[in-house]
Amino acid sequence: MFMPALRIRLLLALALSLGVHAGMLMLGTLQAFPPPPAAPEPLRASLVVVPVQQVKSTRPAAPPPRAAVKTEPAPTPDEPIAPPQAHEKSPATMAAPPAPTTEEWALASTYTLKNSKRYRYAWGRQVRSMMGTATEGQRQGMVRLRIEIAPDGKLVKADVLWSTSQIAETLALRAIRSMPSLPPTPTGRPLVFEKTISFMPFETGWPPIYKYDCLPDPPSFSNRFAWDGSSPQRPAPAPQENTARGAPPTECPDAGPDSLEAEEKDMERQFKEWGSLGE
Repeated sequence: MFMPALRIRLLLALALSLGVHAGMLMLGTLQAFPPPPAAPEPLRASLVVVPVQQVKSTRPAAPPPRAAVKTEPAPTPDEPIAPPQAHEKSPATMAAPPAPTTEEWALASTYTLKNSKRYRYAWGRQVRSMMGTATEGQRQGMVRLRIEIAPDGKLVKADVLWSTSQIAETLALRAIRSMPSLPPTPTGRPLVFEKTISFMPFETGWPPIYKYDCLPDPPSFSNRFAWDGSSPQRPAPAPQENTARGAPPTECPDAGPDSLEAEEKDMERQFKEWGSLGE
């Protein structure tokens, strides 16, 4: 009875020892050789719908559309000027100068110096007086004309050389077409000249000075050292000395007095001309 029980115990102890050693061997094997990685799960395609507002493009954003600029047509010569608003500044204006009087036209029709200088100035003043009031803005401008007048005072041709305002040009041509009959030209020949009509609210043109018209024109500059190589060379004239007659007059004795405005403009012109030489 005793022996079989002892054998059973020994067998159980041996089995337990073998089991422990086998477990330790298995644990060492598992640590030395890690198990292979698990197979990856198959990818599942998924479709995500993104709203259009969340999509951001890499292209530069287009500039916003420019606001349409409202352009107003230029006023016509007959269109009245709209009164300014309370917060706007009133445009500057200048009334048209008076037309030449009958006495001024009579004096101009006999003035033959400097290509009928008085006649040309009276003609330009007559045109400007018929153009009306000059207003600051789109109406103001200047017009350069080439005029031809017949010996009897009738207009033959009027060509526009240039202008800075279409309205000023239209008013000038309209005034020329509707001018009254003019006196004959001083020389009895066709009178051809160029004239600038100033249609501005701050100037009506500079009146001319007549007290120097009877004096001879100063000699034009000629460089006696310049030669083109083919034209005949002329000797330089000898300088003229003052004779017993005395020095030439500096003003015309019978030219008549000039207006104060003409004198003022003449001094202003000389001041600008000579003052620029000292700069």
